[in-house]
Amino acid sequence: MTLEEFILNKPLSLLAGAIAALVVPGVTHATDGYFSHGYGAKSQGIVGVGIAFPQDALAAATNPAGTVLVGDRVDLGMTWFVPRRGAEIVGNGFGPDAGYEGNGKENFFIPDLGFIYSLSPTLAVGVAVYGNGGMNTEYHDNPFQRFGSLGTAGVDLSQLFVTPSLAYKINEQNAIGVAVNFAYQRFQATGLSAFATTAPPGPFSVDPGHFTNQGYDSATGWGIRIGWTGQVTPDLTLGATYASKTRMSQFDHYQGLFADGGSFDIPANYGVGATYRATNALTLAADVKRIEYSDIDAVGNPLAKLLAGQPFGSSNGPGFGWRDVTVFKVGASYDYSDQLTLRAGFSYGSQPIPDDQTFLNILAPGVIQKHLSVGGTWTTSSGGEWSLAYTHGFKETVNGAGSIPPGFPPAGFGGGDANVYLSEDIFAISYGWKL
Repeated sequence: MTLEEFILNKPLSLLAGAIAALVVPGVTHATDGYFSHGYGAKSQGIVGVGIAFPQDALAAATNPAGTVLVGDRVDLGMTWFVPRRGAEIVGNGFGPDAGYEGNGKENFFIPDLGFIYSLSPTLAVGVAVYGNGGMNTEYHDNPFQRFGSLGTAGVDLSQLFVTPSLAYKINEQNAIGVAVNFAYQRFQATGLSAFATTAPPGPFSVDPGHFTNQGYDSATGWGIRIGWTGQVTPDLTLGATYASKTRMSQFDHYQGLFADGGSFDIPANYGVGATYRATNALTLAADVKRIEYSDIDAVGNPLAKLLAGQPFGSSNGPGFGWRDVTVFKVGASYDYSDQLTLRAGFSYGSQPIPDDQTFLNILAPGVIQKHLSVGGTWTTSSGGEWSLAYTHGFKETVNGAGSIPPGFPPAGFGGGDANVYLSEDIFAISYGWKL
């Protein structure tokens, strides 16, 4: 029995296995803020470009219009994600300058799965299962110990998307698609008791008993993604996509931490893309993507709300202070031969974390702005496609500027600054075939 025959004979068990693997502890992927930079090895090889350049059955994760453009196929993949993150505290009244590593867990493995089937020459359905993003830090040497916190400090946020899609080819040049993003996310926080005080002039939290060390909690929700691609000339294709805010149920175990009683929705995001066929072998592609982090209170609201008397967990309460992110991606795909395709890409994103918001972001230092990717696909004699990709997220450091509140607990944290950094290496492999 071939690999294709084995998988086709067991589609339900494979889907269940992929979903189960995606939600095990530690599945996390932080690149474009805390979103993944690409879905599947082919997309990652060109740094996530895909709005006008669908390549496999995970196309709907970026633009559901691609579901009707890549043909009937199955793709299975795995991403090995290796982040290096940490922080330092300088000029603080509670202790000497010190550095901290948040690498208690170093390796993360993230599977993905895609399937597309044509109902007619102009109509196709599909499903994509993938890790959308997340963030993980684990500081065995707790940066907040000087303020009264105990034990290992960190957060672990994981996000799984199951995205069924439907796409229609309007004519030979244009296609539209719609997908439902069913989302599951899981979260835990540890070692943050210094922020859960009830002493005057607090409390710092509306519910200190549901702020930290409450184990894992989960939330579910759904949203919509729509998309279009259009071939405007024989060589130029354009695309556009929009994903609504994914409204999630609340993290009840952390209703004293996240604004609005534990709310942590997944932000809306949208983008445009272009693909240009420079030669029969060379394709150039580019995307511009926008992620609206600031629209999520728990993510976008600044810590300054806390010092103004608005505690964690309250309506429109304090958060991590993230700004919206715009990401520019460019890449190339070159058909070296009938069997071998080579890819490369570069992306640059705006900085989500302001320099006055680094203190709380010791827990979530999603500061990387530049990624470089390379990859390729080898097509076997039987038609199977083996794809590899490597992405490097260049180390980025955001130095704080007035980021630690002055004064002394319970009114402040001794002033000074927190500096945060992150770098990443990402390896992806996939196997796919046409049905």
